[in-house]
Amino acid sequence: MSSKRIHGRSAGVAFAKLGRGGLRARSFLAIAALALPSLAADLRVGIIGTDSSHAARIAGAFNDPASKERAPGARIVCAFKGGSPDVERSAARVEQFAAELRDRHGVALVATIAEVVARSDAIMILSVDGRAHLPQAREVFGKGKPVFIDKPLGGDLASSAAIVRLARETKTPLLSCSNYRFSAGLAKMKKASPEGFRGATAYGPATIEPTMPDLFFYGVHVAEALYTLLGPGCATVTSVHTADSDVVTGTWPGGRTGVLYGVRGNRVANGAVAFGAKGTLMETLENSFPEMMRQIVRFFQGGEPPVRIEETLEIMAFMQAAEESKRRGGVPVALAALMAEAGGKP
Repeated sequence: MSSKRIHGRSAGVAFAKLGRGGLRARSFLAIAALALPSLAADLRVGIIGTDSSHAARIAGAFNDPASKERAPGARIVCAFKGGSPDVERSAARVEQFAAELRDRHGVALVATIAEVVARSDAIMILSVDGRAHLPQAREVFGKGKPVFIDKPLGGDLASSAAIVRLARETKTPLLSCSNYRFSAGLAKMKKASPEGFRGATAYGPATIEPTMPDLFFYGVHVAEALYTLLGPGCATVTSVHTADSDVVTGTWPGGRTGVLYGVRGNRVANGAVAFGAKGTLMETLENSFPEMMRQIVRFFQGGEPPVRIEETLEIMAFMQAAEESKRRGGVPVALAALMAEAGGKP
């Protein structure tokens, strides 16, 4: 019988206390009865950062039994507002989403991150400002609780690498990804070409937030779609940047190439084109919050993360390399050099 992280305790602990002797049927059933309520109860999840629309959407998926995006097994019980005064998208919305969490979804608003940790079995860092994630992680990691960090992992590659190092040092289970990774369109493309792809292009919105490198705020969705198709292992990145778009080309082993096409504007669809051995595949991509929520619940319950944190960190390096290539006038930039400078490990 495997042990799951439920309410800070393991169902296996009760069995371990019985010693090495055999179990009578009555004893076994009595202990199983004690364990089952813990396994059946919803995980208590705490939110850090109510300045993202994702906070309200996630609370709906977890707390509303009638939600079309319902993800059973977890409940948002408390939230710390957070917020970044110098990020307009944060400052203008933090109170609005906090009120929605409280009034519509029954989430308790608390004054400190420490209180979120104390009340919760698992933590979600959802602050829209990636720069806030590292200091928030420092208050959360090492408490024996799994953590999900919404995109981007950090405000740049250096802070992202620091988060991963801290997770390793404190043995904190960590997941960070974009919901687009779970898009049905990407799954369809991969199923149609199980042998992989010779190359791919992913496109979508690339709204810029001046406090972060260009792709980190919104282009991260496009980068994650590209990595979902090609996997990790990108060696170099070259970027062409204009006021209206970013065109970022990465080289993968075996002569494979991947192109991220990020477009400024509010009416831009997400999509991908992939070149398989048997032909070219094309899909428009829809966001996939329901599947991401289900994957997060499984992870919080003790399952393996659906995305290895090492791959997420490489995506951060890919985007940082695009920024560095832009700064250098479009020359190729090696991800390994940037990763070493940031203190990251493959």
